[in-house]
Amino acid sequence: MDDVATKIVEILKKHMKEPRDDINESTALADLQIESLDLAMIVFDIEDSFGIEIPYNANEESTEDFQTVGSVVERVKSLIAESGKDAAGASA
Repeated sequence: MDDVATKIVEILKKHMKEPRDDINESTALADLQIESLDLAMIVFDIEDSFGIEIPYNANEESTEDFQTVGSVVERVKSLIAESGKDAAGASA
């Protein structure tokens, strides 16, 4: 996993009731048993960590960008590219 993926996995683990060590980019977010409030906090953490804004509506049952860890990583990378920021320059 690259730096963006590693940071996102760290953020996910921080908010999980029972953190797992087997999370990878193909892991479905539904399998991580993350509650909706925790998911909102995860979105805020990702935004703060990477200096981006994620268009996310918690009321939508299923959003394409939040199906797997990999889909979140790709969306974050896309938003970083759109913002003109360097992923390596994101706060740690």
